[in-house]
Amino acid sequence: MEIEIATIGGYEEVGRQMTAVRAGNDIVIFDMGLNLSQVLIHDNVETERMHSLDLIDMGAIPDDRIMSDLEGDVKAIVPTHGHLDHIGAISKLAHRYDAPVVATPFTIELVKQQIEGEQKFGVENDLVKMSGGESMTIGDHGVELEFVHVTHSIIDAINPVLHTPEGAIVYGLDKRMDHSPVIQDPIDMKRFREIGREDNGVLCYIEDCTNANKKGRTPSENVAREHLRDVLYSMEDYDGGIVATTFSSHISRVTSLVEFAKDIGRQPVLLGRSMEKYSGTAERLDFVDFPSDLGMFGHRKSVDRTFKRIMNEGKENFLPVVTGHQGEPRAMLTRMARGETPYELDDGDKVVFSARVIPEPTNEGQRYQAERLLGMQGARVYDEIHVSGHLCQEGHYEMLDALQPRHIIPAHQDLKGFSGYVDLASNQGYQMGRDIHVTRNGNLISIVD
Repeated sequence: MEIEIATIGGYEEVGRQMTAVRAGNDIVIFDMGLNLSQVLIHDNVETERMHSLDLIDMGAIPDDRIMSDLEGDVKAIVPTHGHLDHIGAISKLAHRYDAPVVATPFTIELVKQQIEGEQKFGVENDLVKMSGGESMTIGDHGVELEFVHVTHSIIDAINPVLHTPEGAIVYGLDKRMDHSPVIQDPIDMKRFREIGREDNGVLCYIEDCTNANKKGRTPSENVAREHLRDVLYSMEDYDGGIVATTFSSHISRVTSLVEFAKDIGRQPVLLGRSMEKYSGTAERLDFVDFPSDLGMFGHRKSVDRTFKRIMNEGKENFLPVVTGHQGEPRAMLTRMARGETPYELDDGDKVVFSARVIPEPTNEGQRYQAERLLGMQGARVYDEIHVSGHLCQEGHYEMLDALQPRHIIPAHQDLKGFSGYVDLASNQGYQMGRDIHVTRNGNLISIVD
Protein backbone atom coordinates (compact mmCIF):
# COMPACT_ATOMS: atom_id res chain seq x y z
CA MET A 1 0.00 0.00 0.00
CA GLU A 2 1.31 3.46 -0.93
CA ILE A 3 1.85 5.68 2.13
CA GLU A 4 2.31 9.41 1.61
CA ILE A 5 2.46 12.19 4.19
CA ALA A 6 1.69 15.85 3.49
CA THR A 7 3.32 18.22 5.99
CA ILE A 8 0.96 21.16 5.61
CA GLY A 9 1.39 23.36 8.70
CA GLY A 10 3.47 23.46 11.87
CA TYR A 11 6.74 22.46 10.22
CA GLU A 12 8.23 25.97 10.14
CA GLU A 13 6.71 27.40 13.33
CA VAL A 14 4.92 26.65 16.60
CA GLY A 15 1.29 26.82 15.53
CA ARG A 16 -1.17 26.15 12.66
CA GLN A 17 -0.62 22.38 12.83
CA MET A 18 -1.95 20.29 9.94
CA THR A 19 -0.74 16.98 8.53
CA ALA A 20 -2.40 14.57 6.08
CA VAL A 21 -1.62 10.88 5.71
CA ARG A 22 -2.62 8.95 2.58
CA ALA A 23 -2.80 5.18 2.95
CA GLY A 24 -3.77 3.81 -0.46
CA ASN A 25 -6.85 5.82 -1.47
CA ASP A 26 -7.81 6.80 2.09
CA ILE A 27 -6.66 10.10 3.59
CA VAL A 28 -6.79 11.20 7.22
CA ILE A 29 -6.06 14.80 8.23
CA PHE A 30 -4.52 15.37 11.66
CA ASP A 31 -5.17 18.82 13.18
CA MET A 32 -6.26 22.11 11.56
CA GLY A 33 -4.73 24.81 13.71
CA LEU A 34 -4.32 28.55 14.03
CA ASN A 35 -1.05 30.47 14.38
CA LEU A 36 -2.29 32.95 16.97
CA SER A 37 0.83 35.14 16.86
CA GLN A 38 0.14 35.91 13.18
CA VAL A 39 -3.27 37.20 14.23
CA LEU A 40 -2.09 39.17 17.25
CA ILE A 41 0.37 41.31 15.28
CA HIS A 42 -2.62 42.81 13.45
CA ASP A 43 -4.89 45.18 15.36
CA ASN A 44 -8.54 44.27 15.90
CA VAL A 45 -8.56 41.21 13.64
CA GLU A 46 -11.73 39.13 14.01
CA THR A 47 -10.86 35.79 12.44
CA GLU A 48 -14.45 34.55 12.56
CA ARG A 49 -15.38 37.22 9.97
CA MET A 50 -12.42 36.58 7.65
CA HIS A 51 -12.11 34.42 4.53
CA SER A 52 -9.80 31.43 4.69
CA LEU A 53 -7.70 32.74 1.78
CA ASP A 54 -6.97 35.97 3.64
CA LEU A 55 -5.99 34.01 6.75
CA ILE A 56 -3.75 31.75 4.64
CA ASP A 57 -2.05 34.82 3.12
CA MET A 58 -1.60 36.19 6.65
CA GLY A 59 0.10 32.95 7.71
CA ALA A 60 -2.57 32.40 10.34
CA ILE A 61 -3.96 29.06 9.11
CA PRO A 62 -2.46 26.21 7.06
CA ASP A 63 -2.22 26.54 3.29
CA ASP A 64 -3.97 23.31 2.38
CA ARG A 65 -3.69 23.61 -1.40
CA ILE A 66 -1.18 20.74 -1.41
CA MET A 67 -4.12 18.46 -0.61
CA SER A 68 -4.96 18.52 -4.32
CA ASP A 69 -1.73 16.57 -4.94
CA LEU A 70 -2.93 13.66 -2.79
CA GLU A 71 -4.85 11.09 -4.84
CA GLY A 72 -7.61 9.76 -2.62
CA ASP A 73 -10.56 10.74 -0.47
CA VAL A 74 -10.40 12.38 2.95
CA LYS A 75 -12.12 10.01 5.39
CA ALA A 76 -11.62 11.88 8.68
CA ILE A 77 -10.34 15.12 10.19
CA VAL A 78 -8.73 14.29 13.55
CA PRO A 79 -7.71 17.06 15.99
CA THR A 80 -5.55 15.72 18.80
CA HIS A 81 -6.80 18.11 21.50
CA GLY A 82 -8.58 21.42 22.00
CA HIS A 83 -5.80 24.01 21.78
CA LEU A 84 -6.34 26.62 19.08
CA ASP A 85 -3.07 25.77 17.32
CA HIS A 86 -4.71 22.39 16.64
CA ILE A 87 -8.42 23.21 16.13
CA GLY A 88 -8.47 26.93 15.31
CA ALA A 89 -8.69 26.48 11.50
CA ILE A 90 -11.39 23.78 11.44
CA SER A 91 -14.14 26.37 11.02
CA LYS A 92 -12.24 27.80 8.01
CA LEU A 93 -11.10 24.64 6.21
CA ALA A 94 -13.16 21.60 7.24
CA HIS A 95 -16.08 22.42 4.93
CA ARG A 96 -13.79 21.74 1.95
CA TYR A 97 -13.70 18.06 2.84
CA ASP A 98 -16.57 15.58 2.86
CA ALA A 99 -15.39 13.95 6.06
CA PRO A 100 -16.35 13.89 9.75
CA VAL A 101 -14.35 15.56 12.50
CA VAL A 102 -13.38 12.75 14.89
CA ALA A 103 -12.12 13.74 18.36
CA THR A 104 -12.48 13.13 22.09
CA PRO A 105 -15.63 14.50 23.82
CA PHE A 106 -14.00 17.63 25.30
CA THR A 107 -12.25 18.45 22.01
CA ILE A 108 -15.47 17.92 20.02
CA GLU A 109 -17.30 20.34 22.29
CA LEU A 110 -14.62 23.00 21.72
CA VAL A 111 -14.73 22.37 17.95
CA LYS A 112 -18.50 22.78 18.06
CA GLN A 113 -18.11 26.16 19.76
CA GLN A 114 -15.57 27.24 17.11
CA ILE A 115 -18.02 26.30 14.36
CA GLU A 116 -20.94 28.06 16.07
CA GLY A 117 -18.88 31.26 16.25
CA GLU A 118 -17.90 31.11 12.57
CA GLN A 119 -19.49 33.94 10.52
CA LYS A 120 -18.01 33.37 7.05
CA PHE A 121 -18.47 29.68 6.25
CA GLY A 122 -21.16 27.11 6.92
CA VAL A 123 -19.43 24.08 8.44
CA GLU A 124 -21.68 21.03 8.32
CA ASN A 125 -19.15 18.22 8.83
CA ASP A 126 -20.38 15.50 11.17
CA LEU A 127 -18.81 15.64 14.64
CA VAL A 128 -17.93 12.16 15.90
CA LYS A 129 -16.81 11.46 19.49
CA MET A 130 -14.19 8.81 20.18
CA SER A 131 -12.28 8.40 23.43
CA GLY A 132 -8.75 7.25 24.19
CA GLY A 133 -8.49 3.48 23.89
CA GLU A 134 -11.10 3.28 21.12
CA SER A 135 -10.72 2.60 17.38
CA MET A 136 -12.67 2.98 14.14
CA THR A 137 -12.31 1.61 10.62
CA ILE A 138 -11.16 4.03 7.90
CA GLY A 139 -12.21 3.12 4.35
CA ASP A 140 -12.37 -0.43 2.96
CA HIS A 141 -8.70 -1.43 2.72
CA GLY A 142 -7.67 -2.53 6.19
CA VAL A 143 -6.87 0.90 7.67
CA GLU A 144 -7.87 1.62 11.26
CA LEU A 145 -7.73 4.77 13.39
CA GLU A 146 -6.91 4.35 17.09
CA PHE A 147 -6.80 6.95 19.86
CA VAL A 148 -4.09 6.50 22.53
CA HIS A 149 -4.65 8.55 25.70
CA VAL A 150 -1.85 11.02 26.49
CA THR A 151 -1.29 13.75 29.09
CA HIS A 152 -0.88 17.37 28.04
CA SER A 153 -1.70 20.84 29.36
CA ILE A 154 -5.34 20.32 28.38
CA ILE A 155 -7.66 17.48 29.29
CA ASP A 156 -8.89 14.72 26.94
CA ALA A 157 -5.79 14.74 24.70
CA ILE A 158 -4.83 11.80 22.50
CA ASN A 159 -2.19 10.71 20.01
CA PRO A 160 -3.96 9.20 16.99
CA VAL A 161 -2.48 6.09 15.40
CA LEU A 162 -3.31 5.10 11.82
CA HIS A 163 -2.85 1.33 11.46
CA THR A 164 -2.06 0.33 7.87
CA PRO A 165 -0.93 -2.96 6.28
CA GLU A 166 2.55 -1.38 6.03
CA GLY A 167 2.73 -0.52 9.72
CA ALA A 168 1.41 2.16 12.06
CA ILE A 169 1.63 5.92 11.55
CA VAL A 170 1.81 7.54 15.00
CA TYR A 171 0.98 11.25 15.12
CA GLY A 172 2.73 12.34 18.32
CA LEU A 173 1.50 15.93 18.86
CA ASP A 174 1.27 17.06 21.78
CA LYS A 175 2.08 15.32 25.07
CA ARG A 176 4.20 14.96 28.15
CA MET A 177 4.87 11.79 30.09
CA ASP A 178 2.78 12.41 33.21
CA HIS A 179 2.40 9.37 35.47
CA SER A 180 0.58 11.28 38.23
CA PRO A 181 -1.67 13.86 36.56
CA VAL A 182 -4.09 16.04 38.54
CA ILE A 183 -7.06 15.15 36.31
CA GLN A 184 -7.69 12.01 34.21
CA ASP A 185 -5.47 8.94 33.74
CA PRO A 186 -1.68 8.80 33.23
CA ILE A 187 -0.26 8.57 29.71
CA ASP A 188 -0.87 5.11 28.20
CA MET A 189 2.75 4.07 27.68
CA LYS A 190 1.74 0.40 27.83
CA ARG A 191 -0.25 0.82 24.62
CA PHE A 192 2.57 2.69 22.86
CA ARG A 193 4.96 -0.17 23.69
CA GLU A 194 2.44 -2.68 22.33
CA ILE A 195 2.03 -0.73 19.10
CA GLY A 196 5.81 -0.67 18.65
CA ARG A 197 6.02 -4.44 18.82
CA GLU A 198 2.90 -5.72 17.04
CA ASP A 199 2.28 -6.65 13.38
CA ASN A 200 4.54 -4.51 11.19
CA GLY A 201 5.46 -2.15 14.04
CA VAL A 202 5.60 1.61 13.56
CA LEU A 203 6.26 2.72 10.01
CA CYS A 204 6.46 6.44 10.82
CA TYR A 205 6.42 8.61 13.94
CA ILE A 206 5.53 12.32 13.60
CA GLU A 207 6.80 14.03 16.75
CA ASP A 208 6.31 17.34 18.55
CA CYS A 209 9.76 18.92 19.02
CA THR A 210 8.78 21.88 21.23
CA ASN A 211 11.20 20.99 24.05
CA ALA A 212 13.61 18.78 22.10
CA ASN A 213 16.52 21.11 22.93
CA LYS A 214 15.86 20.79 26.68
CA LYS A 215 17.69 18.14 28.71
CA GLY A 216 16.05 15.87 31.26
CA ARG A 217 12.36 15.06 31.54
CA THR A 218 9.25 17.19 31.81
CA PRO A 219 7.90 17.20 35.38
CA SER A 220 4.39 16.04 36.25
CA GLU A 221 1.52 18.50 36.61
CA ASN A 222 1.62 17.58 40.29
CA VAL A 223 4.97 19.42 40.51
CA ALA A 224 3.35 22.63 39.27
CA ARG A 225 0.43 22.02 41.63
CA GLU A 226 2.72 21.79 44.67
CA HIS A 227 4.71 24.85 43.56
CA LEU A 228 1.46 26.77 43.21
CA ARG A 229 0.29 25.55 46.61
CA ASP A 230 3.53 26.75 48.21
CA VAL A 231 3.28 30.18 46.59
CA LEU A 232 -0.36 30.80 47.48
CA TYR A 233 -0.05 29.44 51.02
CA SER A 234 2.84 31.88 51.55
CA MET A 235 0.34 34.70 50.87
CA GLU A 236 -2.23 33.54 53.41
CA ASP A 237 -1.61 36.48 55.74
CA TYR A 238 -1.39 39.12 53.00
CA ASP A 239 -4.32 41.52 53.25
CA GLY A 240 -4.09 43.07 49.78
CA GLY A 241 -4.93 41.98 46.28
CA ILE A 242 -3.83 38.68 44.74
CA VAL A 243 -4.48 37.99 41.04
CA ALA A 244 -3.60 34.78 39.20
CA THR A 245 -3.40 34.01 35.50
CA THR A 246 -2.88 30.79 33.56
CA PHE A 247 -3.82 29.14 30.27
CA SER A 248 -7.63 29.17 30.14
CA SER A 249 -7.58 25.68 28.65
CA HIS A 250 -5.40 24.30 31.46
CA ILE A 251 -8.25 22.83 33.49
CA SER A 252 -5.92 21.01 35.89
CA ARG A 253 -4.18 24.27 36.80
CA VAL A 254 -7.43 26.20 37.13
CA THR A 255 -8.74 23.47 39.45
CA SER A 256 -5.66 23.85 41.66
CA LEU A 257 -6.01 27.65 41.74
CA VAL A 258 -9.65 27.37 42.78
CA GLU A 259 -8.83 24.86 45.52
CA PHE A 260 -5.88 26.81 46.97
CA ALA A 261 -7.77 30.10 46.90
CA LYS A 262 -10.36 28.49 49.16
CA ASP A 263 -7.59 27.12 51.40
CA ILE A 264 -6.22 30.62 52.07
CA GLY A 265 -9.66 32.07 52.75
CA ARG A 266 -10.32 33.77 49.44
CA GLN A 267 -13.23 33.44 47.05
CA PRO A 268 -11.95 32.38 43.60
CA VAL A 269 -13.62 33.85 40.53
CA LEU A 270 -12.83 33.05 36.88
CA LEU A 271 -12.81 36.09 34.59
CA GLY A 272 -12.48 36.37 30.82
CA ARG A 273 -14.27 34.87 27.82
CA SER A 274 -11.91 31.96 27.27
CA MET A 275 -11.69 31.24 31.00
CA GLU A 276 -15.46 30.94 31.14
CA LYS A 277 -15.56 28.87 27.93
CA TYR A 278 -13.02 26.19 28.83
CA SER A 279 -13.88 25.80 32.53
CA GLY A 280 -17.61 25.96 31.87
CA THR A 281 -17.30 23.26 29.20
CA ALA A 282 -15.18 21.02 31.45
CA GLU A 283 -17.71 21.33 34.27
CA ARG A 284 -20.69 20.70 31.97
CA LEU A 285 -19.06 17.50 30.66
CA ASP A 286 -18.27 16.34 34.23
CA PHE A 287 -14.49 16.46 33.90
CA VAL A 288 -14.36 18.67 37.00
CA ASP A 289 -16.59 19.45 39.96
CA PHE A 290 -16.09 23.09 40.88
CA PRO A 291 -17.55 24.58 44.10
CA SER A 292 -21.19 25.62 43.62
CA ASP A 293 -20.37 29.24 44.49
CA LEU A 294 -17.57 29.59 41.91
CA GLY A 295 -18.31 32.53 39.63
CA MET A 296 -17.37 32.41 35.93
CA PHE A 297 -17.82 35.60 33.92
CA GLY A 298 -16.79 36.20 30.34
CA HIS A 299 -18.80 39.16 29.11
CA ARG A 300 -17.11 42.54 29.59
CA LYS A 301 -19.98 44.09 31.56
CA SER A 302 -20.25 41.04 33.84
CA VAL A 303 -16.51 41.11 34.46
CA ASP A 304 -16.51 44.81 35.33
CA ARG A 305 -19.47 44.33 37.68
CA THR A 306 -17.50 41.58 39.41
CA PHE A 307 -14.45 43.83 39.73
CA LYS A 308 -16.63 46.54 41.32
CA ARG A 309 -17.97 43.97 43.79
CA ILE A 310 -14.41 42.89 44.66
CA MET A 311 -13.37 46.50 45.28
CA ASN A 312 -16.49 47.16 47.39
CA GLU A 313 -16.20 43.99 49.49
CA GLY A 314 -12.39 44.06 49.79
CA LYS A 315 -9.68 42.66 47.53
CA GLU A 316 -8.38 40.62 50.46
CA ASN A 317 -11.46 38.39 50.22
CA PHE A 318 -11.04 37.32 46.57
CA LEU A 319 -8.65 35.67 44.16
CA PRO A 320 -9.53 36.59 40.55
CA VAL A 321 -8.18 34.06 38.01
CA VAL A 322 -7.95 35.97 34.75
CA THR A 323 -6.89 35.67 31.13
CA GLY A 324 -3.78 37.41 29.83
CA HIS A 325 -0.74 35.34 30.84
CA GLN A 326 0.91 36.07 27.46
CA GLY A 327 0.20 39.81 27.71
CA GLU A 328 -2.47 39.63 24.99
CA PRO A 329 -3.59 43.22 24.30
CA ARG A 330 -7.32 42.64 24.87
CA ALA A 331 -7.06 40.08 27.66
CA MET A 332 -8.21 40.76 31.19
CA LEU A 333 -4.81 41.07 32.94
CA THR A 334 -3.52 43.51 30.31
CA ARG A 335 -6.61 45.68 30.79
CA MET A 336 -6.02 45.58 34.54
CA ALA A 337 -2.39 46.59 34.05
CA ARG A 338 -3.49 49.56 31.94
CA GLY A 339 -5.99 50.68 34.55
CA GLU A 340 -8.93 49.95 32.22
CA THR A 341 -10.99 47.98 34.75
CA PRO A 342 -12.59 48.89 38.10
CA TYR A 343 -9.99 46.68 39.83
CA GLU A 344 -7.28 48.90 41.29
CA LEU A 345 -3.77 47.48 41.76
CA ASP A 346 -1.83 48.83 44.73
CA ASP A 347 1.78 48.69 45.87
CA GLY A 348 2.64 45.17 46.96
CA ASP A 349 -0.30 43.41 45.29
CA LYS A 350 0.64 39.95 44.00
CA VAL A 351 0.25 38.78 40.40
CA VAL A 352 0.86 35.05 39.96
CA PHE A 353 1.75 33.86 36.45
CA SER A 354 1.07 30.13 36.48
CA ALA A 355 2.22 29.87 32.88
CA ARG A 356 5.31 30.38 30.79
CA VAL A 357 5.78 32.69 27.86
CA ILE A 358 5.26 30.84 24.59
CA PRO A 359 8.73 31.16 22.99
CA GLU A 360 7.75 33.37 20.07
CA PRO A 361 8.74 37.03 19.57
CA THR A 362 5.21 38.47 19.51
CA ASN A 363 4.25 36.76 22.78
CA GLU A 364 7.54 37.61 24.46
CA GLY A 365 7.15 41.29 23.57
CA GLN A 366 3.55 41.49 24.76
CA ARG A 367 4.33 39.68 28.01
CA TYR A 368 7.27 42.02 28.70
CA GLN A 369 5.03 45.03 28.17
CA ALA A 370 2.31 43.64 30.46
CA GLU A 371 4.79 42.95 33.26
CA ARG A 372 6.24 46.48 32.96
CA LEU A 373 2.75 47.97 33.21
CA LEU A 374 1.96 45.85 36.26
CA GLY A 375 5.23 46.90 37.87
CA MET A 376 4.46 50.57 37.24
CA GLN A 377 1.32 50.12 39.34
CA GLY A 378 3.35 48.57 42.16
CA ALA A 379 2.39 44.95 41.59
CA ARG A 380 4.86 42.19 42.40
CA VAL A 381 5.07 39.39 39.85
CA TYR A 382 5.48 35.68 40.66
CA ASP A 383 6.71 34.11 37.44
CA GLU A 384 6.94 30.66 35.82
CA ILE A 385 4.85 28.66 38.30
CA HIS A 386 4.40 26.08 35.60
CA VAL A 387 5.49 22.84 33.98
CA SER A 388 5.47 22.31 30.24
CA GLY A 389 2.95 20.16 28.41
CA HIS A 390 5.63 18.87 26.03
CA LEU A 391 8.31 16.18 26.21
CA CYS A 392 11.90 17.09 27.00
CA GLN A 393 14.79 14.94 25.74
CA GLU A 394 14.41 11.97 28.08
CA GLY A 395 10.75 11.66 27.14
CA HIS A 396 11.72 11.59 23.47
CA TYR A 397 14.26 8.84 24.11
CA GLU A 398 11.59 6.84 25.93
CA MET A 399 9.09 7.26 23.09
CA LEU A 400 11.64 6.14 20.48
CA ASP A 401 12.44 3.10 22.61
CA ALA A 402 8.73 2.29 23.00
CA LEU A 403 7.75 2.74 19.34
CA GLN A 404 10.98 1.86 17.51
CA PRO A 405 9.73 3.64 14.36
CA ARG A 406 11.31 3.00 10.96
CA HIS A 407 10.86 6.65 9.92
CA ILE A 408 10.66 9.90 11.91
CA ILE A 409 9.25 13.32 10.93
CA PRO A 410 10.01 16.16 13.38
CA ALA A 411 7.12 18.67 13.74
CA HIS A 412 5.75 21.58 15.79
CA GLN A 413 8.85 23.78 15.47
CA ASP A 414 11.11 25.63 13.04
CA LEU A 415 14.39 24.27 11.70
CA LYS A 416 16.32 25.52 14.72
CA GLY A 417 13.84 23.82 17.01
CA PHE A 418 14.25 20.53 15.15
CA SER A 419 18.00 20.41 15.80
CA GLY A 420 17.83 18.89 19.29
CA TYR A 421 15.50 16.17 18.12
CA VAL A 422 17.65 15.34 15.11
CA ASP A 423 20.67 15.02 17.42
CA LEU A 424 18.95 12.69 19.89
CA ALA A 425 17.42 10.56 17.12
CA SER A 426 20.86 10.35 15.51
CA ASN A 427 22.20 9.07 18.84
CA GLN A 428 19.67 6.25 18.52
CA GLY A 429 20.92 5.20 15.09
CA TYR A 430 18.62 7.21 12.85
CA GLN A 431 20.10 9.21 9.98
CA MET A 432 19.16 12.45 8.22
CA GLY A 433 17.99 11.82 4.67
CA ARG A 434 17.49 8.12 5.29
CA ASP A 435 14.91 7.76 8.06
CA ILE A 436 14.83 11.25 9.66
CA HIS A 437 12.78 13.47 7.37
CA VAL A 438 13.20 17.16 8.25
CA THR A 439 10.68 18.99 6.13
CA ARG A 440 8.81 22.27 5.68
CA ASN A 441 5.21 23.35 5.21
CA GLY A 442 3.70 22.29 1.90
CA ASN A 443 5.83 19.20 1.26
CA LEU A 444 4.94 15.62 0.38
CA ILE A 445 6.95 12.71 1.78
CA SER A 446 6.54 9.29 0.18
CA ILE A 447 7.13 6.68 2.90
CA VAL A 448 6.06 3.62 0.84
CA ASP A 449 5.96 3.88 -2.97
